[in-house]
Amino acid sequence: MSESLHTVTAMPAERRPGCPFDPPEELIRAREHGPISRLPFPSGHQGWLVTGYDLVRSVLADARFSSRKELMRHHPLIDYGDIEVPPAPPGEFLLMDEPQHSRYRKPLVGKFTARRMRLLTERIEQITAEHLDAMAQAGPPADLVTAFAKPIPVIVICELLGVPYADRGRFQENIDGFMNGETSDEELIAAYTAVQAYLSELVAAKRADPTDDVLSDLLDSDLTDEELRGIALILLAAGFDTTANTLALGAFALLRNPDQLAALRAEPALADRAVEELLRYLSVAKQFHRVALEDVELGGHTITAGTTLILSLNTANRDPERFPDPHALDLRRNDGSHLAFGHGIHQCLGQQLARVEMRVALPALIRRFPSLRLAVPAEQVALRPEAADIHGVKSLPVAWDA
Repeated sequence: MSESLHTVTAMPAERRPGCPFDPPEELIRAREHGPISRLPFPSGHQGWLVTGYDLVRSVLADARFSSRKELMRHHPLIDYGDIEVPPAPPGEFLLMDEPQHSRYRKPLVGKFTARRMRLLTERIEQITAEHLDAMAQAGPPADLVTAFAKPIPVIVICELLGVPYADRGRFQENIDGFMNGETSDEELIAAYTAVQAYLSELVAAKRADPTDDVLSDLLDSDLTDEELRGIALILLAAGFDTTANTLALGAFALLRNPDQLAALRAEPALADRAVEELLRYLSVAKQFHRVALEDVELGGHTITAGTTLILSLNTANRDPERFPDPHALDLRRNDGSHLAFGHGIHQCLGQQLARVEMRVALPALIRRFPSLRLAVPAEQVALRPEAADIHGVKSLPVAWDA
């Protein structure tokens, strides 16, 4: 493998037709040249693309690389020119460093432990069964995205945060509006503003009448209503969009790998390994951005202070130096060290919830519909654009023997 310095010229690189699960070919080629490449931005800024597992993991754990929104002046798609990027709004802790980050995250940690999430299993099983019943009653064909992958996580996260049932459809539509990568700037701003306005109303309602939910539990803290709104936005968006796309893309991957689908159906004990392998293989959260706060040596190169790095999680999780035969979906792979949930202080708070939802929903789907299959050729399944932060499918038409 050559360690010569490679330059990536196209971000986001497009996936090859018919390869909806593999990272874009240009990113795979970059990893073959070495774990770090040069990446020129539209603004003219000379940044870096990190594709190797070890380097991505080390950057995520290194406080010398910042997540602060106001430092993210350089984007691989957009030239902001002289526009100042504002700091993250109060509560939106994913785009903050310490100590602000921990102030918001710490009160939440105990509410998303593996034990507490496992206690939700029965409710998730009930929600899943209700949606599979509805699919069976309606009969084939069905869009697995709208019938299965989206409603299950949105109901779960809304119940956790105390969003009234009647409001869930409106919330889901607005979250889709600013996360699908296809809306215009005007539509994106409108959707984001609508979610913010709704969450302000929700926080006020919890102040007036607390209920048994995570948001109400936070009312006794010193967090302001504005901060609670920001926290709720992070939890709702992350708890819905990433899991929904993992469920849909995971079902697609199983249908495209019938030997693995058969193994999971025949061996329910494979479920835990299957979840970890699908998380690694799909890596729906494709990349993170970081900015160097000081000069840092990384992979034999000096990253100067103020330089932007794009961390490619999907190539890190396909790194052949870390995962043997990395482009194969192998549900018997016994390795949960993937970076699908990130690493370090920003590692996904809701990762245990996502695991439980996947462990319940995907095996239930393939048990309920033994003859489940794609209703269109795989090449016709429409993918979300690479510009979207989260990879997935727009719809997944399926059929079965009724």
